[in-house]
Amino acid sequence: MTTNTGAQGRSSKQQQNPSVLDNFKPLILDVAVPLGSYYLFKDGFGMSTFAALAWSSVVPAVRTVWGLVKERRTNALAGLILVVNVVSLLLSFVSGDPRLMLAKDSGVSSTVAIGILVSVVLGKPMMTAGMKPFLLKGDADKEAAWERLMSGSAASSAAFLRKERAFSVVWGLALLAECVARVVGAYTIPVDTMVWLGTVIMLGAMAIAFVVGGGLAVEPMEKMLAAEVEAGKADRAGDAGVADKAGAAEVAVAA
Repeated sequence: MTTNTGAQGRSSKQQQNPSVLDNFKPLILDVAVPLGSYYLFKDGFGMSTFAALAWSSVVPAVRTVWGLVKERRTNALAGLILVVNVVSLLLSFVSGDPRLMLAKDSGVSSTVAIGILVSVVLGKPMMTAGMKPFLLKGDADKEAAWERLMSGSAASSAAFLRKERAFSVVWGLALLAECVARVVGAYTIPVDTMVWLGTVIMLGAMAIAFVVGGGLAVEPMEKMLAAEVEAGKADRAGDAGVADKAGAAEVAVAA
């Protein structure tokens, strides 16, 4: 009996205070795993471009099918990565010089970048799925505050939505710049150098996106979220006070 209670307590605590891994799990599964596994299979294990793309498509394929069948919704990031991989698989049949192959490697990040930027224009920023768990951390009050801010009913909703879009814009531009840099490098830098430098450029672009996106969007959104949580508590306290006064007035009238 005591053991079960302890296990339930630990489970409840984990739900309320998810780890960093839990917060970034959507972004890791939908973007980092497919991209990272592609370069691992291709550069680390020496697989062909076709084989690396095929094996790196497993996770986004499973995630996309799972979303459609089990959750009755589409997973935008996983679906986009899957489409990009399928297109890249078809393009991998194109033979040519090694510089062309290096340039083709940047097609994944460029397509993801364009997809992210288009999602901002459509009003459904893709990167929000990865940022939201990090901001909410499983807190019910923050979840309610998030919904108010996103719905436009909160005082700082407009600023909050701008920051939400800015986060995706930063990631879209960073990945697009990474693509351009790698394409230019593919045709101007020795092939042997570009083989490893391309990965460095990709990791550098992601690091810049994390830092800039964090300072430009995530930190201000955390502050607005915290302020909205306090505003929500104040409103509930005010409503409780009004109810108490109303109850006291009814008692007085009855007496």
